[in-house]
Amino acid sequence: MMQAIGETAGKVYRALETKGAMRVSQLKTETRADTFTLHAAIGWLAREEKINFQKKGRSIMIALR
Repeated sequence: MMQAIGETAGKVYRALETKGAMRVSQLKTETRADTFTLHAAIGWLAREEKINFQKKGRSIMIALR
């Protein structure tokens, strides 16, 4: 499980690096990860202080720091 989360964190990082800020739903489509793994990967990147969160309307945007 930890390996899948780490791999998904890498996919999230690369997606944000190439396409810029995204909503969780966009990241889910981009990474093709299940919800639990995607949320765990986002948490991993947040804990490592690699990403920022910004509220935009009713959405939360995720971007690299």
